[in-house]
Amino acid sequence: MDFSRLPGGDLVERGLRDLAESRDTEAADLVLIGAPRLRRLGLEVPLDRSAGAEHRLYLRLAAEDSRTAHSRYNALIRRLVSFERAAECAG
Repeated sequence: MDFSRLPGGDLVERGLRDLAESRDTEAADLVLIGAPRLRRLGLEVPLDRSAGAEHRLYLRLAAEDSRTAHSRYNALIRRLVSFERAAECAG
């Protein structure tokens, strides 16, 4: 799948790469949040780290700037959902 042509594809691609390299990042947590749906799309997402990804992502964002954490979290989730929907249509 060519991620570059899908909305949020850059973020999902980065998250998958970070997970493959065992890096704990914003993008990796986001991919773990979307793991069930991404797996149904045929993407390989590790099983063992999915628990608590939502909380980890929010805490990571709050540590950077607590005033904007909620809106940034929601924006990231919207990008993930946009990717998932576009990938389903493209598939």
